[in-house]
Amino acid sequence: MKWQQLLSTERSREVKSVSTVSADLRSEFEKDYHRIIGSASFRRLQDKTQVFPLDKSDFIRTRLTHSLEVSSFGKSLGQNIGEYILTYKKDPDFTEKRKEEICSILQCAGLIHDIGNPPFGHFGECVIRNWFKRNLPKLQFKGRMVEELLTSQMREDFYHFEGNAQALRLVTKLHYLVDEHGMNLTYALLNTIVKYPVTSTGINKKSGNIKDKKMGYYYADREIYEAVAASTGTNGKRHPLTYILEAADDIAYKTADIEDAFVKGFISYQQLKEELASLPEGSTGDSFDPLERLERKYQSGIKRNVNNPEEYAVKNWIVQLQGFLINCATYGFTSNYEAIMDGTYQYDIFHGTYGEALMHLLGDMAYRRVFATPEIYKMEVAESVIMDFLLTKFVDAVIYYDTEVELGELEKRVLTFISENYKSAYLCQAEGKSEKEKLYLRLLLVTDYICGMTDSYAKRLYQELNGII
Repeated sequence: MKWQQLLSTERSREVKSVSTVSADLRSEFEKDYHRIIGSASFRRLQDKTQVFPLDKSDFIRTRLTHSLEVSSFGKSLGQNIGEYILTYKKDPDFTEKRKEEICSILQCAGLIHDIGNPPFGHFGECVIRNWFKRNLPKLQFKGRMVEELLTSQMREDFYHFEGNAQALRLVTKLHYLVDEHGMNLTYALLNTIVKYPVTSTGINKKSGNIKDKKMGYYYADREIYEAVAASTGTNGKRHPLTYILEAADDIAYKTADIEDAFVKGFISYQQLKEELASLPEGSTGDSFDPLERLERKYQSGIKRNVNNPEEYAVKNWIVQLQGFLINCATYGFTSNYEAIMDGTYQYDIFHGTYGEALMHLLGDMAYRRVFATPEIYKMEVAESVIMDFLLTKFVDAVIYYDTEVELGELEKRVLTFISENYKSAYLCQAEGKSEKEKLYLRLLLVTDYICGMTDSYAKRLYQELNGII
């Protein structure tokens, strides 16, 4: 793969300049940034869960603040890696301009990498998958089982529902502002957010290759993905910038989860020390001892006579930790540069670095001490009730939408809740399609609509439809 092609500025709808000398001096990727920032889909991230749903604290992160952090880390990594490629002349085709471009792309990719996630975070994805696994085999359309009518890939799209695939779909088709091309972002940016360049029927968790773990795009969006892959020259391989985006995401959420968990009281200062003490000796190298750095920050807080030296220590330690992990990710990318550019590298870029064991510990700690606790489980049970109800109501309503079959009075009313934006996108995509594909697209219409909901809206709609005042 070559950077000149990887950084393709092509778009689905080419924008023609009205003048040979444009007053707009922004690069194509800087234009992407402003399209994203100005979108309603991006704004909705302020009311979507990162870890703690519907939290009333003004400190705890939302999906919006998480995305801003990923954007920042992505740009920092792009600067580090770009400078390394230039300094050590790793690639004769790589220029200072290329460095600026990858920083802009990563900054944008961080903003939209989670834009397709449904309400209630990753648990919301699980609820959608499980709902379809339980209910799709029972649904009927004109006397036939829906599961039998759909192709294998259509069925698997719902059984493996994925926020990453939804993000590609949202920005390319559902942001129906000008026309059917969505935000009309550059192909380089679109390919960067496709973490898993495989279909739902191509998932292979046993392959050992990170790109095969999950679905990257729906059957409905295969044409746009294929156009993007052809334009950027990846053709089924991961875009190199995807590794960097993934590392930025990992750094952001694994460090933030610990900080938020500390503030919420799920992890104490002493428990954090005990967890860090379990790291294998020397696993983080000689230059950064996480436990020693944490204790040093605590002593600094004592000397400064702060009110809460433990909180002071944790928050300042998190900043140092992030810097260390950025350096680890930089090394992971640059030391595997050739394999990444060849499309043969199979791991994340923390693999084999001094950050690997620490990243694993952070994720495991958050799972045990936060996600697998009665408090979180209680919230998730409530969330599943909300999501299950909405999926049932709206799937029942759309089965015969846009067919010759007369809808019931209840179904007609339920359909009015789906915004015209999503209906317009559906009608555009369904034009000229077979009855089977239209049925598939109507089911996607439901997941599109629900994924566009904020946490508060999903909860409020559930309460209103159940007469809960």
